[in-house]
Amino acid sequence: MLGMINSEIAKKLMERYGVKDPEIVLNPFTQKASTILKERRLNLSPAQIGEKMSSQTTLTSIVIMMLILGAGGSVISSMGLEKENKTLETLLTLPIKRSHIVVGKIVAASIVGFIMAVIYMVGFSFYLKGLVPSYPTSGIESDIGLNLQLKDYALFGISLFVTLLAGISLSMMLGLFAENYKSSQMLSFPIVGLATFSMLLTMFKDFDTLPAGLKIVAFLIPFTHPMIALRLLMFGRIQLVVWGIVYVSVITGVIIFIITKIFNSDRLITGRKRRRATS
Repeated sequence: MLGMINSEIAKKLMERYGVKDPEIVLNPFTQKASTILKERRLNLSPAQIGEKMSSQTTLTSIVIMMLILGAGGSVISSMGLEKENKTLETLLTLPIKRSHIVVGKIVAASIVGFIMAVIYMVGFSFYLKGLVPSYPTSGIESDIGLNLQLKDYALFGISLFVTLLAGISLSMMLGLFAENYKSSQMLSFPIVGLATFSMLLTMFKDFDTLPAGLKIVAFLIPFTHPMIALRLLMFGRIQLVVWGIVYVSVITGVIIFIITKIFNSDRLITGRKRRRATS
């Protein structure tokens, strides 16, 4: 307010002493935003570009974290209830391959989680518009080359789905150690910690600027990959996204193999390993 008053008084004094254009004297320099991105000079401010990228990262990080916690927590809780009510033992006595039971549980929960991901993203995209500061971002994606193609969304969908598989598989493996519903709630803390760490890291830090050690830790956590996938795809770094999908798929396969081995043993029923018969 005081600055405006000083400016108006200065203009009046300069006009009195014959200054033709007081505005040039008061503001001899004009500021014009310019940003270098992808070896191109753009007439946009870093705030405009950062707002667009930040909104994408914030949305995906929050949604994926909520999905991992929701789907993983429900799987761990269901395993605890099944062991408490002795329904898991009944399920294992059915004439069905136990590997089919494992895969069926994981895939069914992942499909439901993937559908919920789409619903969450649509809802949060409208919700976050009121929380994130608004800049004129209309048409920015096409102007700076950050618009995503159909193949990019397909890669992101695959990354999200295999990550859901990994999270649910890990939750099921943890749920196998639960004795009842109450103890299963404690076993969900590793999932909560990993998902929250990945969300906070991707929301407030750029993966490319992380130290080497922290970058390795972030890459080893399966939940990080879909959270950074959209940003990587915006800059055409498809190879890193593909390697992330391969890594998470391998981790998921190893976890499912371990769960199947546990299901095929008598550990779930007796709590002890099956002993080989001796002659």
